[in-house]
Parts: sequence; structure tokens; C-alpha cells
Amino acid sequence: MNIDDAGLVVWDVDGTLIPADLRWLRRAIARTYGLAEDAVRFPDKKVHGYTDESIVIDSAIASGVGDSEAEGGIGRFESTLRSVMAEGLSELKRDQVPYPGALEAISQLHERGYTQTVLTGNLRSAAEVKLGAFNLDRYMDLRIGGFGSDERDRFQLPAAVSRRYARLYGRNLDPSRVVIIGDAPNDIACARYAGFHVVVVTHRARVDELAPYMPDAIIDSLDPIRLIPTIDAVLSGGTYPSGG
Repeated sequence: MNIDDAGLVVWDVDGTLIPADLRWLRRAIARTYGLAEDAVRFPDKKVHGYTDESIVIDSAIASGVGDSEAEGGIGRFESTLRSVMAEGLSELKRDQVPYPGALEAISQLHERGYTQTVLTGNLRSAAEVKLGAFNLDRYMDLRIGGFGSDERDRFQLPAAVSRRYARLYGRNLDPSRVVIIGDAPNDIACARYAGFHVVVVTHRARVDELAPYMPDAIIDSLDPIRLIPTIDAVLSGGTYPSGG
């Protein structure tokens, strides 16, 4: 990346680049804790926007696993999830095709000089499988990404991105030149906590559900014709109308 780059675009993965699908977590939780798949219960709270480890702990407990046993299984979970996703790669490619515009947007942002990475609740190994399956990682620098395997608290992941950016590129990351692309209220809150800009797409939540959290912009798709001018405007201090 050169010092005059356009800015840093930080992508969420599930629900933003590809549809979310809990089957991988369900299968890996079942194997990790010796449960039947249909016995796995996810917590009542919405799980999108959280990290995989926190979802695993809460789900194991909701499925009848004791607190200490739930915590103790985390050490086995990552390798189990890696195996589950390797076995299901053809299924992933069939059922979690990227949202329209995702690949084109990533490619065009690269052409415009943006550096790109991810901030996701996925464990790094899971994120790499999902992104690699569709070549979404082609123009992303995953070396500076923030993953659920870094911290259980999603709000600590921007700091991981900042540390890695500084170490790799030899200068501090300027929060005013960073925009997170997400789809959930927690993506907005996480960005605000870090002082980053944030644009959200209405893949899973409506405009009226997202607007109260005050993102910089709300868009209805990843079509680069809409997304890229929005990012340009947000990072230049301009305005862009929210909505579908």
C-alpha cells in the first residue's frame, strides 16, 4: 500500500459479503460438546454481530452444557470448525454465494487505491475459508484483519486492526480514513467505538432498524455504482443520502 492510498475499507463477512449461515457453527458445536445437531440451541439474542467464541459459549450453555465445560470446549472448537468447513466446502460454495456486487465492489475499490481487509466475528480459519471459496480475498490484506479468534469482545477487534496496520505499514492508522462496511447495529457500534466511519447494507435489517444507530450511510446493495461514491463521500467528509 502506498502512503497516498484512498483509505482503508474494512469488511464484515457474514451478512455483508455473503449470507449468514449458522450450519457450520451448529455442526462444530455439536461435535465439540458431543451433542446431536438438533440439540444445539442458539441463544435468544440475535447472534449476528457477535464473535464466534461468544456464540459458542452461549449456545453450548443454552444446549445444556455446564458453564465450565462450555468454556473448556473452546480449545477444541477451532480445529473442529476447520474440519467441518473443509468437509462442507462444496456445500458452502453452493449455498453461500456472495451478495450481488460484492466481488465487483472489492475489485473496483482496489483499482481506486483503497486498501481492504476484514473485521469479523468469525475465527480467522473460518473467515479464510469463506473468503477464499469465492475469491473475495484477492484484493484484501488479511494480515491486518480483525477476527473472532483475536478477541472474544468484538469491540476490541478494531484495536487489533490498528496494531497490525501500524506494524506492517510502519505508521499509525488514521481512524478518519477508515470505513467499516457492515449490516448490523453491532457493526455500527463497533465502528463508533473505534472512531471509524461506517456504512451499512440492508441485507438483513431494514432502514428503520438501522437508522437509529446513526451510521454514516445506509445502502440497499453492494452495487459498486452506489457503494463506491458513498465510501468516497463518507471519507471526504461529504454527505450521502441514507436509504434504499
